[in-house]
Amino acid sequence: MESRLQDLRSEKNVKARIKYMNGHFVTSNAHVNTYIDMSTVKCRHNNARETAKTLAAPYESIPVSTIVCLSDTSVIGTFMAEELSDNLQDSFSREINISVVSPEFNQMGQIMFRDNNRRLVEGQQVLLLTDMLVTGSIINKAIDAVLYYGGNVCGICAVFSNVSKVAGMEVVNIFGARDIPNYAAYNPHDCPLCKAGQKIDAMVNGFGYSKL
Repeated sequence: MESRLQDLRSEKNVKARIKYMNGHFVTSNAHVNTYIDMSTVKCRHNNARETAKTLAAPYESIPVSTIVCLSDTSVIGTFMAEELSDNLQDSFSREINISVVSPEFNQMGQIMFRDNNRRLVEGQQVLLLTDMLVTGSIINKAIDAVLYYGGNVCGICAVFSNVSKVAGMEVVNIFGARDIPNYAAYNPHDCPLCKAGQKIDAMVNGFGYSKL
């Protein structure tokens, strides 16, 4: 399958690049006709840093004290914290010791923070970061968790997003569905690929894909 991957570079920053391939893929909430590979921006420090710069720029006028990293985005989140607190001269977060935290999921699928990390959320200005948003459901769970633990959500960002808003808040992203030819996401119970008898290529999540 790897031979089917195609490069996609952003006009905002050429080093913020991802890969994609067409097919029939299943996420936890939807069926999609395109798998988006984030390995480059998640794992390679130079690409992660450049991705972080691009995502951080819109938040220089908003104080950020915690970045909650979903779907294995903590490398990007760490570079974002550095960018906001150290490098953006006019950033409202300049010289704040920004926390970077990855939450857990309990058996009910709810997002939780252990007792030792609650202070990183309670009373804090929390920026939510994820690799991709297909339906927005993961961010809704994260918003609920942050509010439950006494934090305030000050922003939402994703490397790729199929939605422009979640819970009334704008999603800052580098790539969108418009950047990938014919990208589409479907309700699992009303998937035209399934109806056409097209076999599922792989199960996908924030860690990658598993072929079937």
